[in-house]
Amino acid sequence: MRRVYLDYNATTPLAPEAAAAMIDALRDLPGNPSSIHREGQRARAAVEQARRRVAELIGADFTEIVLTSGASEANNIAVAALGERGPLLTTAIEHPSVLAPAQRLAEVVRAQPGPHGELPEVPALIAQAEAAGVRGVSVMLANNETGNVLPVAQFARAARERGWWVHCDATQAVGKIPVDVEALGVDLLSLSSHKLYGPKGVGALYVRAGLELPPMIVGGHQERGRRAGTENVAAIVGMGEAARISAQLDLAAEAARQQELREALWAGIQAIEPGAHRQGLTDPALPNTLNVRFPGVDGETLLMNLDLEGIAVSAGSACSAGSLEPSHVILAMGVPYDEARGSVRFSLGRPTTEEEIQLVLKRLPVVLERTRSLAWG
Repeated sequence: MRRVYLDYNATTPLAPEAAAAMIDALRDLPGNPSSIHREGQRARAAVEQARRRVAELIGADFTEIVLTSGASEANNIAVAALGERGPLLTTAIEHPSVLAPAQRLAEVVRAQPGPHGELPEVPALIAQAEAAGVRGVSVMLANNETGNVLPVAQFARAARERGWWVHCDATQAVGKIPVDVEALGVDLLSLSSHKLYGPKGVGALYVRAGLELPPMIVGGHQERGRRAGTENVAAIVGMGEAARISAQLDLAAEAARQQELREALWAGIQAIEPGAHRQGLTDPALPNTLNVRFPGVDGETLLMNLDLEGIAVSAGSACSAGSLEPSHVILAMGVPYDEARGSVRFSLGRPTTEEEIQLVLKRLPVVLERTRSLAWG
């Protein structure tokens, strides 16, 4: 049976060019990047080239890129830094790696979304935050479950007028839509390699020049004293290659292609299941993400039956996988608990084809019938 992968928001397959670059690094770069001999300096050069490529992808200077183990670490670091300055403004639909460290802070203002995942007007939120003494903002650029693109630049303009720091979790946006730190106006920005066809276990935190952050991990001089530990050279090289590919990609053309496939998928689902509900905005939104609620269907059971039919999708954030609870994002949008359990996220990627979309639509009726028959006993 041919399998169809539609879970690109959870992770993307490693680009062949990135895999080849990693193999070369593993074979040819045995040195420690901190060593002064030739082997060490060759490894250092590879790390710095990758850092430059990541910086170029988001419009930053290479000196502003701190290499991390991924976006979850970058988010934790950013939220902790904001929390040291005072109360934080964030949203109820952030990734768990933002919400969890925010829970440790003494004072947090959480913006609640509307029924389509949209946020209240920015001026009203800023006024509410100002009244609470907020000194920092953490808002994602694109939601990983609905695909909604949030008005980060508006938040940043208002925040910087007040001297607040602004962090943006851009993990789901980088490589799908244009991301430029100067255009956004943010001070901190997180990204992850494995969301843009690079290896897992590596990411980056953009730190605007001039910002003083406390050391993230102490005990070494790496990352200009901000994060101790010998660099994972092969993974960093792979991320750099993935960033290079993304920077050269015609994002507008690829976005249009994926959006057309997404809309074809939604039209087909509507024809099969007229009672299905689309969750999230259509604009502004990522071109690849479709979140659908199927009435009278348990999402976890549906996922398992889709998997048995060769279709890989998810119910939400991969970092929340294993939980029997419905998505916190869908619940925050006001969907009742039992109905939220019927939510499924389809997320397309660069390899997705029209043939794959048609295969999903061909298999879906059988899957829905089987899922409901199991529920009814």
